[in-house]
Amino acid sequence: MSITVIGIGPGAAAHITPAAIHAIEHADIIIGYKTYLRLLKNIAPDTPRQATGMRQEVQRVNQAVDFARDGKRVALVSSGDAGVYGMAGLVYEVLHERGDTTVAVEVIPGISALNAAAALLGAPLMTDFAAISLSDQLVPRDDILRRVEAAASAGFILCLYNPKGKQRVEPFALTCEILARHLPPETPVGVVRAAYREKQAVEIITLAELPAADVNMVTIIIVGNRRTFISDGKMVTPRGYARKYTLAKG
Repeated sequence: MSITVIGIGPGAAAHITPAAIHAIEHADIIIGYKTYLRLLKNIAPDTPRQATGMRQEVQRVNQAVDFARDGKRVALVSSGDAGVYGMAGLVYEVLHERGDTTVAVEVIPGISALNAAAALLGAPLMTDFAAISLSDQLVPRDDILRRVEAAASAGFILCLYNPKGKQRVEPFALTCEILARHLPPETPVGVVRAAYREKQAVEIITLAELPAADVNMVTIIIVGNRRTFISDGKMVTPRGYARKYTLAKG
């Protein structure tokens, strides 16, 4: 019958939208990565669930399509926003490859990981920014590094997803080298691990300290630009109001 691709936000129940909860509660089956399904254990607990592991995204989507073709209302859940490094695009790709135009698809947006990390850090994304995943599982490493180089040289704030895995460390090291060529060593960098989950950790360091930072696959790194500053322990990137207005006017 249908697939609803649902962004469940960063992890805390308070950050799942009412629309997402409604879609989950009205599904016949809920499909997702096993960690995400654990985050939803208190929502529609009696609805059947189908869990798959890491790197089984294609299998997961094909299962969702098969259930939908059998007349089920499928909730396919994705962390953050389903359209930002999530499952929405893969659903459309699989349906296109299968030549299937019978399955109705709806995408429910969610709070993305970069939104969650930025909120915990302060206000680092107040001007133009670029989001880049450092995982080279699906994108060639050279393409990733060219994007980092282009964004850093253009003055973008950088939101780095999937910075480092257990066996995948070189893209992060090379990215740090690129950033060091374009930005001062004292540039503020926010490091947020497991945003709004039990093991959340938030810290603000400098670019010079970034290569030694404790980062993993659930870490979002936000690299400031030359205007970003720290105020009362928060990371702030001015949008430009100070050039036009007197900010401290009573």
